[in-house]
Amino acid sequence: MIIKLRHLLAPTVAVMLLLTCQPAQAQLYEITSQLPNLISPALSGSMRYKGFVELSGTAGIGSNRANMLGISTSQGFQYSSWFFMGVGLGVDVAMSRQSATDPTVNSDNWPSYYDHNSSSTKAMIPVFTDFRFIIGNQNKVGAYVDFKFGASWLIGDSYLRLQHGRLGGATQFYFKPSAGVRIPINSKNPRQAVNIGVTYQLTTANNNFYYWDASDATLSGLGMTVGFEW
Repeated sequence: MIIKLRHLLAPTVAVMLLLTCQPAQAQLYEITSQLPNLISPALSGSMRYKGFVELSGTAGIGSNRANMLGISTSQGFQYSSWFFMGVGLGVDVAMSRQSATDPTVNSDNWPSYYDHNSSSTKAMIPVFTDFRFIIGNQNKVGAYVDFKFGASWLIGDSYLRLQHGRLGGATQFYFKPSAGVRIPINSKNPRQAVNIGVTYQLTTANNNFYYWDASDATLSGLGMTVGFEW
């Protein structure tokens, strides 16, 4: 009797697995076939898809000063009338206020990283998550507060020359909050607006170079930002 049950058990399990796999395969096929229908509304601007493009300029503050000019774009979704979240990518050009040689360091006793190629002007690539809060009615002039968190990298092998050390090629922490005025420009589509605001930009890492030691070097700046959203 036990032997017969064992012989019956294997086919029964096989049939059950087949029956459970078929609905799963059908569901997977259904999801796959609907992907174009899900992607198309996002690309066309429905599903509360939203995009931003911004231009910014900051003047360096602190002991290591570098002026920044940047352009970035954020793509994501507006989850409510007052909250947007997305991801973004940009290009920043850092222009250090620094001569070719640090006058505070004796040329006969330069730290080792001085032998590495460096420049007072470097491009950087920030990649970030963007959180934006809209204050007021979206159809009227209102305000916004925006926070970008992410990482940034220098383009190329050379370092960014600073007043007290170097910004190296390691991954840098990137933080850029801003706040300002949101101005709708299309009465038929209030999602289209111009943003004008003030911004702060922070770039830092604990493996840059400060005089003779590997240490944190921080770039901070205050400035303006102008953007367009759709």
